[in-house]
Amino acid sequence: MCGRFSLYESIDSLQEQFDFDIAGEVTPRFNIAPGQEILTLINREGSREGTNMKWGLIPFWAEDEKVGYKMINARGETVDEKASFKHAFKQRRCLILADGFYEWKKEGKQKQPYRFVLKSRRPFALAGLWESWSKGGKTISSCTIITTAPNKVTETVHDRMPVILPEDSLDMWLDPAMARTDELKKLLIPFDGDLMEAYPVSADINSAKNEGKELIRPINSL
Repeated sequence: MCGRFSLYESIDSLQEQFDFDIAGEVTPRFNIAPGQEILTLINREGSREGTNMKWGLIPFWAEDEKVGYKMINARGETVDEKASFKHAFKQRRCLILADGFYEWKKEGKQKQPYRFVLKSRRPFALAGLWESWSKGGKTISSCTIITTAPNKVTETVHDRMPVILPEDSLDMWLDPAMARTDELKKLLIPFDGDLMEAYPVSADINSAKNEGKELIRPINSL
């Protein structure tokens, strides 16, 4: 599961790294939670376009938008089979930008939050799916993060991790003409653990109401 992440890199730096256009500003966030608006990249007529979407995918056929709260993640192993995700997997794939994500490890009676980052500290692109849902005159664009088995870094804390896509596969992932699900699923694998590290952070991250750079600091430096 991936239920919390961060993205505080400047928009100029993100555009330089991921080559996309966007209208408007992006607020730095250190504690992004389900149900909130998040930055996604989609393919718009052959170019990458940045847009905000609600985190928690609402299938186009859903009767109630609240189902999105149960759809913050999609398992990579079955993403092409589940009714909620299989149509989006074929035609509406997106990138969800992040510079770190959080998971919790039970230590005694407490759950200690850990932050996972690339050793380079560079932002990365998570594999996502998106949908446009309309009902009663209301339209919502929403998305989900695809997860996979853990690597050697994340397995010490959790049995799942979000799919981090290599930068040379981003165009393939976004290409709506790419319909070979067997090839796409080959991308849904654990990221190289040698390129990642984790460290414990303050339990203040537990509340989605909390924000600020202090949330990403190692607890031994507070």
